[in-house]
Amino acid sequence: MKLVWSPETASKAYIDTVKTCKMLKESDHVELISAMAGGWKPRMIVEAWSSGSNITTSIGLGIAARHLGARYVCIVQNKRSKLEYEAATKDHGLPIPELMVGEAKDVMARLPEVEFMVVDGGRKDLNELFGLAKLSHRGAVLLCTNGKQRFMSGFGWDLVMGDRSRLVRSAVIPVGQGLYIAYVKKNRESEKSSFRNSSRWITRIDQKTGEEHVFRG
Repeated sequence: MKLVWSPETASKAYIDTVKTCKMLKESDHVELISAMAGGWKPRMIVEAWSSGSNITTSIGLGIAARHLGARYVCIVQNKRSKLEYEAATKDHGLPIPELMVGEAKDVMARLPEVEFMVVDGGRKDLNELFGLAKLSHRGAVLLCTNGKQRFMSGFGWDLVMGDRSRLVRSAVIPVGQGLYIAYVKKNRESEKSSFRNSSRWITRIDQKTGEEHVFRG
């Protein structure tokens, strides 16, 4: 099975985000991110916020999560960042999402299958956060915001994800400071080898919906 686009929830998330962010400058990327989250209908949304950044992305993700009834987790680096994030959230009159504080390896180990993840390009542990994410069997949409400087220094999705996943497609959107998007899926060969060939993975395509169903035989 794979992530399937839903125009209805994408539209609802987009419209509500436009209404909420209409007084904010450079909010076009937030509206796009909110619509993407709403359209892909993830059950788990993860954001990694960088101290010193604004929280406009959180606005869009929070709206999308509310429409979807999805779990929304925001990762902050330390207690100081947590206080900074909570203060900024309250200044905008927003509900505070579920916050997780700590190093990438500790935080990501506590998160179940991720289907939609947004990381601020200003975070030094960006590569580690993406690389340690436990991907859903449906695949995952990964986004890097404010990524202009990061990607100029040689970042690449294939390098970050390694051989445990495969890059299905990627795009660069010239909004904000650069929005980099990737749709990745688990590397089935890696999954099979981890089971020492004790089982085999079978793929079936639903001819009516186009959904890919993967199960172990």
